[in-house]
Amino acid sequence: MSDPRPHVNGIDLDAQTRCMHYSKPIDVIAIKMKCCDAYYACKECHDALAGHAIEVWAKAEWNQRAILCGVCGSELAITQYLECSNQCPGCGAMFNPGCRNHYRFYFEQ
Repeated sequence: MSDPRPHVNGIDLDAQTRCMHYSKPIDVIAIKMKCCDAYYACKECHDALAGHAIEVWAKAEWNQRAILCGVCGSELAITQYLECSNQCPGCGAMFNPGCRNHYRFYFEQ
């Protein structure tokens, strides 16, 4: 039986989407990049593997499911992720609150 989770791209990924750039216990989200409609563990992994610049999600598109919880596999809409207080609504796993420092790379400000 195949895993129903979307494929995540990244460098040295573990089973919960941590990569060589972000490997703390709470680094358990992947982001679907608007530019290539594919999940990546982080922007650094995208920069290294994709071969093109990241495009940000426009506010009008924040209803799109573009965040993957690496613990339970739930896909969250961007608004759902931004409003979840750094905790997966599906399984309760904690997300890294420091990710907010990188929102400008992914989401229109």
